[in-house]
Amino acid sequence: MAFDMHTHSNFSDGTTSPADVVRAAAHAGLEGVAITDHDTTAGWEPAEEAAQEHQIALIRGMELSTVSREGIAVHVLSYLHDPTNLDLLAEIAKSRNARYKRAKRMAMLLSADFPITWELVKAQTTVESTIGRPHLADALVQIGAVPNRSAAFDTILRGGSKYYVPHYAPDPVLGVQLIRKAGGVPIFAHPMAKVRGRTVSKRLFDEMLDAGLAGVEVHHRDNSGSGKEWLLEFARQHNLLVTGSSDYHGTGKPNRLGEHVTSRETVEAIEAQATSGYKVQWNGI
Repeated sequence: MAFDMHTHSNFSDGTTSPADVVRAAAHAGLEGVAITDHDTTAGWEPAEEAAQEHQIALIRGMELSTVSREGIAVHVLSYLHDPTNLDLLAEIAKSRNARYKRAKRMAMLLSADFPITWELVKAQTTVESTIGRPHLADALVQIGAVPNRSAAFDTILRGGSKYYVPHYAPDPVLGVQLIRKAGGVPIFAHPMAKVRGRTVSKRLFDEMLDAGLAGVEVHHRDNSGSGKEWLLEFARQHNLLVTGSSDYHGTGKPNRLGEHVTSRETVEAIEAQATSGYKVQWNGI
């Protein structure tokens, strides 16, 4: 019995509803699951209802998008923060708006070479979705330009392609500070995912640590072997929490629910650090 601390629903770039993510986690034999959609908590309520129905613990979370000063995308998992915190909400709104404009610009660039329209891209999303490159990828799959999302990211939508457009996101240090200010617990997501591109410097790790970083997501399929070893030592030296997660996206990625997990002891430690008043929804587990 264990906890999967990083999953996505169709409220961001996953392909299944929050309730279906929870249901699938219960059927997989997990003790608990975290819903951590990109830059939104809109999936919390339906997930709460499903978790109670299936008697599985729910950890309310979010994956905050940030960008380092070197231009490296850094994702910070936020657990049990106050979703009404005005400072965090303002930054999320700014980032989501920039992401929306970026997606629209990329759709226009793609339309010069592919039968892509903005309407087709929007059709890949739900009303509450944080729109982004995954939805552009889904549109490319729908028109037959690529076989799947991964192929779209590796080719047409990759950073540096003529269709790629950067977008605003807060600095990682600010992201950690905002999560702490909202009473949440910040965990650095897949920090050594070299398959995604450049990884951050030791300097940024130290700066995030000083800002209040609580832990690192070590056990994730995208972290390199040597990277995991470094992360474990860094966590040991600084008494950080160590988590494991699938980063499940439904059919959007091959990641399987529960392929990497987190212990109950660590989940309880995360709950103990939260100051928002939000707790794990244990449901008697």
